[in-house]
Amino acid sequence: MISAFKYITAVILLIIGLVPDAECSEKVYELKFNTVAGPQQPQVKALNVFAEEVKRISEGKVKVQVFHSGQLGNQQTQITGIMRGTIDMTFTTPNFMSRFDRKIGIFGAAYLFRDLEHMYSVMNGPIGIEYFNGIANSMGVRPLDVWYLGSRHLNLRDKAVSTPDDMKGVKLRMPNSPLWIAMGRALGANPTPLGFGEVYMALKTGVVDGQDNPLPTNEAQKFYEVTKYMVLTGHQMGMLWPSINERLWNEMPDQYRGWILQALKVAREYQNDIVLRGETELLRKFKDEYGMIIIEPDVDAFRKRAGYAYKEFEKDWGEGTYERIQNYKD
Repeated sequence: MISAFKYITAVILLIIGLVPDAECSEKVYELKFNTVAGPQQPQVKALNVFAEEVKRISEGKVKVQVFHSGQLGNQQTQITGIMRGTIDMTFTTPNFMSRFDRKIGIFGAAYLFRDLEHMYSVMNGPIGIEYFNGIANSMGVRPLDVWYLGSRHLNLRDKAVSTPDDMKGVKLRMPNSPLWIAMGRALGANPTPLGFGEVYMALKTGVVDGQDNPLPTNEAQKFYEVTKYMVLTGHQMGMLWPSINERLWNEMPDQYRGWILQALKVAREYQNDIVLRGETELLRKFKDEYGMIIIEPDVDAFRKRAGYAYKEFEKDWGEGTYERIQNYKD
């Protein structure tokens, strides 16, 4: 009678949710991931892969809902949202996060990385881990992975250049911030601050001689209509950092965190493949369909010159940090 009574009591408590069994006790996390990117952009397509993969490998214990086009906030408010925990996940970037901590701006510097492999050896190694832990501790935002967003190149109205010396006197459009102005100087140009919406007409009328952006932006803004040369400087490697609220991350069991990291890696490979294939195809289009002249410059000459433009930032970044990252080998 006693055992039967206990059994019946246990069943009743189980039904009303006071004593869940082992399976029911496994918490389900439903995460909101906000991004300002549109649904056709590679990172949103990759986020859908992430959501599907993490749901699959966690057997539904981790679910991710993707909010694209800034549905839960713009670039500014999504960061404050993740800090406060009103948004679970979003993308952060080095340039934007440097508004909160200047030393992070180093990851937006020209020629910090030799190539994509070097970027990943830095960001997935002790250097990247140190910075990511610092961001998590100081801001409450935990970067979890690094996705390749594309490389920035120069395109110029009417001047073919191969070295930074050739850039002397070139009025190069740059966003109006110290780090971007320094990048213009690092390339040997005369940096000219200008709003993004003004660039097309400024190129057309000669207010500026050139601009720099990743290839997809160059096509989307039709800069090929008002420039003649594409110079493959590859001076900055764009990154996205899928990030999560730090308190939420610490709350999760290790297994759950492992599922998220595993799914992000799958999505990263998907994202990077789209971007790399897209860059190859766009170069073909710029040359064959848009009639641009593609120049492969002396990248080593540009790289050697770049460091001098960033000396003023050593007080924020730490003396010798730029060179230490440039020369890092795992």
